[in-house]
Amino acid sequence: MNNDLHALKLQLIEEVEHNKDELIELCSKLIQIPSVNPPGDTTVITTFIEDYLNEVNIPYEKYESADKMFNLVASIGNTEGKELVYCGHTDVVPVGDLAKWDFDPFSGEVKDGWMLGRGASDMKAGLAGIIFATKMLKKLNIELPGKLTLAIVPDEETGGEYGVPWLLERNLVKGDGCLIAEPSSPLNPTIGQKGSYWFELEVRGEPGHGSLSPLAGRNAIIDAISAINEIRTLWDLEITIPEEVQPLIEVSKKYMREVEKDRLKYQEVLEKITVNIGTIEGGTKSNVIPDYCKVQIDCRLPFGITQEQVTDILANKLDALNIDYSINRFGFKSVANYTPAENPVCQAIVDNISFVTGKEAYGVMQWASSDARHFRQYNIPVLQYGPAYLPSIHGYNEKVRVEDIIRCAKVYITAAIDFLHQK
Repeated sequence: MNNDLHALKLQLIEEVEHNKDELIELCSKLIQIPSVNPPGDTTVITTFIEDYLNEVNIPYEKYESADKMFNLVASIGNTEGKELVYCGHTDVVPVGDLAKWDFDPFSGEVKDGWMLGRGASDMKAGLAGIIFATKMLKKLNIELPGKLTLAIVPDEETGGEYGVPWLLERNLVKGDGCLIAEPSSPLNPTIGQKGSYWFELEVRGEPGHGSLSPLAGRNAIIDAISAINEIRTLWDLEITIPEEVQPLIEVSKKYMREVEKDRLKYQEVLEKITVNIGTIEGGTKSNVIPDYCKVQIDCRLPFGITQEQVTDILANKLDALNIDYSINRFGFKSVANYTPAENPVCQAIVDNISFVTGKEAYGVMQWASSDARHFRQYNIPVLQYGPAYLPSIHGYNEKVRVEDIIRCAKVYITAAIDFLHQK
C-alpha cells in the first residue's frame, strides 16, 4: 500500500470515529421504521434514506419492483474505473409475540453499549454502515478512481424476487465486486454459502370413518410420516466435497472450533444436506381418516451435489414407499456457491478488517443461503460482512453492539479505497 493511501485510510477511520454519533443515530432511526416483511412495504424507510442521501446530493434512481417495494441505486465516484457495489436490504422479519420482548422492538434505543430492536443485527446496522460510509466519502470530497454504488433493496427476508435478482435481471446494477452488509462474525466475513432446496410434500389418502382405522381408507398422515422418515435420511448421504473448496471447508471448521466455539458441534453441516421438517398440516377431524397431508421442508445443500441429484434421490426414496404423493418446489433454489478468498473484493474486506482491528481475519463458509448467490450468477464476486449479535437474529430481543456498528463502517470506508485503487 502506498503512503498516500495509507494516510487517507487513517484519515477516514478518524472521520468515522469523529462522526460516530451520526452513524448510531442513523441506525436507530432505521430501526424505528417498521419495515416488516410480510407485507414488505418499504415506502417510509426508502423515503427516509432518500432524504439522507439528498443531504450531500448523492444521485440515485428509485425503482418500485412490486407494490410498495422500492429499490434505491445510488452512486458516487468515477465511471471510468472499477465499480464496487455495497448492498443491503431494508426489510425485517416480523416481531412475533410482543410479550416476549424485553423492550419495544422498534425503539432503536441504545442501552449499555447495545443497539436494540428488530433488524438491529439483520441488517439495519450494516445498512446504516454502508450508507454512512458512502455519505462520508461524498461529504469529504474524496476523489475515487472508480465508482461506489449503493444497492438498497426490499424483499430479502421472504426470499422474494423483487430485490437483488430484480435489479440484476434488468442490468440496473453491475460491478467488479460486491459486499453485502449482512450479519457476520467480527473477523470472519462469509465468502461462500450452501445451496437451498425447499419443497412441499403433499400426500393423498382415502377418507373413511375414524372408528374403522387402520382397516378402512388410507391415512395420508401415516403415509406422510413414512415419507418424512425417508426424507430425513438425506442427512446420511456421503457427499464428496470438490477438491477446490476443501480449503474453504477446512478454514470454516477452524472458525467453528476457535472463534464461534458454540458452533463446534455444528461442523458436520458444512458437508451434509440438512433437513428441517418445518410445517405439517393434514386431515379434517380426529374421527375422519385424513385424505391429505402437506409438509414443508427446508434442505440446505453442501458443495458436491446438484438440485437435480437431490430431486432424483427423493423420487427413488418416495416411489419405493408406494404412496400417492407429489412434490412442489418453492422459495430459494440454489447450489452451494462461493467467491475465492484471493479475489480482490474478498482481499479488500479481509485486509481492512485486519487494518481496522489489528487482528487476523479470514473468510468462511455460511451454512445458510443468501442474496450472494444472485450476484455470483451474474459473475459479480461477492462476500458478506456486517455487524451482528448472531444469537439474536430473527429472535426476540434482537440487538447489536454499538462498537461493532462503528468498526464495520470503518472497514466499509477503507475497503472501498483499497478496492477502487487496485489495478
